Parts: sequence; structure tokens; C-alpha cells
Amino acid sequence: MITTPRLDLLPLTADHAAEMAEVLADPALHTFTGGTPLTPQALHTRYERLAAGSPDPAARWLNWVIRLRDAGCLTGTVQATITLADRTAEIAWVVGTPWQGRGIAREAAQGLVAWLRTQPVDTVIAHVHPDHHASASVAASAGLTATDEVHDGETRWLLRLP
Repeated sequence: MITTPRLDLLPLTADHAAEMAEVLADPALHTFTGGTPLTPQALHTRYERLAAGSPDPAARWLNWVIRLRDAGCLTGTVQATITLADRTAEIAWVVGTPWQGRGIAREAAQGLVAWLRTQPVDTVIAHVHPDHHASASVAASAGLTATDEVHDGETRWLLRLP
């Protein structure tokens, strides 16, 4: 578990699927990433696969649900895929529509990057759609800087850890 002033980042399990299906139910969350909201059953299957870990022994899949401690509810997810060979962590986050605008994604991403500083990681990367200004703000608040590199229509953000 990773803790921040207001949040608990709990390791994701399939048991989170029902509540997270409600958190992620707004189709607007898929504006920049594509796809549609998953049913609780489909999310359960996906979370089982994620919780089992990467089939590639050279990569670690790390996924957490974001719990807003005072409200006692889940609000989103953060994730990191660590590639062991190059000591790179690729991170992402999503916060449900009802909880957006409260700094939850910012705080969760900052907490994740702080935790990654304690891991065998030299570089943190995020990919953000150039029109997704809120997500760009989250990346910047976590210490990442936009690069000129574009991958699948998204700007690569980068942080080199000391």
C-alpha cells in the first residue's frame, strides 16, 4: 500500500471490480484513450489478469486502486509497468468523473512517483494526449516534463530519477 495525505493506493485485486465498474462508468473517461466502460464482469476478468502479473519475467505490472480515505470509497486507479532491463517505469492514472477536479489524480501520481524513487527505477514515463490538459497537469505535478516525442498520438512525458 502507498499512502498520501488523503489517499490509500491499494494493490488492485479482482474484488475491486464491482465498485470500480461504477467509478469508471462514464464514457467521457474514454475520450482520449478510446474504448468504452467495461461491465463489472469484464473488469473482474481484466483485474484478475492484471493482479496475476506480467507473463514477461522482465516486466512488473503494478496496479493500485485509489481510495479516498475520508470518504471510504474508491475513486480511480494508478499503474506502473516496470521494465527491469532498462529500469524504466511507465505510469498512468485515471480518476472517475465524480472525483475529478479535487487533486486526487495529482496526489496519487505524486505518491506513485515518490514510491518509484524507492524502487530500482531510473526513468519514469507517461503518455498523455496533447489535448488532455488535466492529465498533462498531473504529469507535470509529478515531476515529469513533456518531450517532443509522440507515440500513438500521445506526447511522451519523462522524469529521470537521480
